[in-house]
Amino acid sequence: MKTKKLVLSTVTAFAFLGFASAAPTKNLNIYCWSEYIPQNIIDQFSKETGVKVSVENYASNEEMLSKLAAGGGDYDLIQPSEYVIEALVKDKFLHPLDHAKLSNLKNIAPQFLNMPFDPDNKFSIPYMAGTVGIVVNTDLVKDEVRSFADVFKPENKGKIVVLDDAREIVTWALLSQGLGINQVTDKNLKQIKPILQQWIPLIKVYDSDSPKTALLNGDASIGVVWGGEGAILLNKNKKFRWVMPSEGAHLFIDSLAIPKTAKNVDNAEAFMNFILRPEISKQISEEFPYLNPNLAARKLMTQKQLDNAASFPSDDEIKKMQIFKDIGTKGSDIEELITTLKAQ
Repeated sequence: MKTKKLVLSTVTAFAFLGFASAAPTKNLNIYCWSEYIPQNIIDQFSKETGVKVSVENYASNEEMLSKLAAGGGDYDLIQPSEYVIEALVKDKFLHPLDHAKLSNLKNIAPQFLNMPFDPDNKFSIPYMAGTVGIVVNTDLVKDEVRSFADVFKPENKGKIVVLDDAREIVTWALLSQGLGINQVTDKNLKQIKPILQQWIPLIKVYDSDSPKTALLNGDASIGVVWGGEGAILLNKNKKFRWVMPSEGAHLFIDSLAIPKTAKNVDNAEAFMNFILRPEISKQISEEFPYLNPNLAARKLMTQKQLDNAASFPSDDEIKKMQIFKDIGTKGSDIEELITTLKAQ
């Protein structure tokens, strides 16, 4: 689920890396978001192919990029968000895909193919998409909530859970001022700083891995969370309500891609094609109900799943959403701003 700011200097550190050569093995090393690929899917792939899969998780694109740049890990498959793929393609860090081995790519909805960050899907395939929205525990919050401004009100102090994601938080403030989510300039950051100075002291919990937990256990009564997390809350209890912020929202697209340094490219592509199978993609949605870009998988889903507003925003809502672009070194400015304000 999921997106983070990008530090361009981190990405360019990959430029010296070349293709790794190694004899074919029955291994696959995946570096992916936490709570995003069900263990039973990993087990099914291993049983079917004989490939031993190792999985390591990260909570942000920055964590992944920093580890790769430092030479840590030995990964065959990563799960970057859209703007990160844009930067990685630019810096020639991704292995081009063999579409002859990806016969199931035809199952993906056209609107999620040939995106600007990877034309012709030369380097990536869509995994899951989604957005960020507001979840309200209506048993505890009686005021009408329509916007980010309604979340960050003094009366909600100590009741709010949000994503631990600097770029997302800055995005909400930009949207509250009618600014685009990629308009990260010195002037605009200065403009929204007073807003963030008001908002951040109100927040009780920062959690990008499982923000639903604070809402389920009562530590928070209102939150700004990933759509998939919101969908789980809606399924668990009718007291939870999903709200698309009136100011707008960010549409994220998380994909699977192969690092240039991968040693098990064939196994990585086999896993990609496996994930694209309708029945497999459906199982992923059952555990992690994000916006599934796999049309063939949607045909296997129940009407209740398809009607979950947090999983599947309406076409009109999607048209109003914006996609993150690579903002280069401005990503570090965002991180510095939020880190400083948290410490105050």
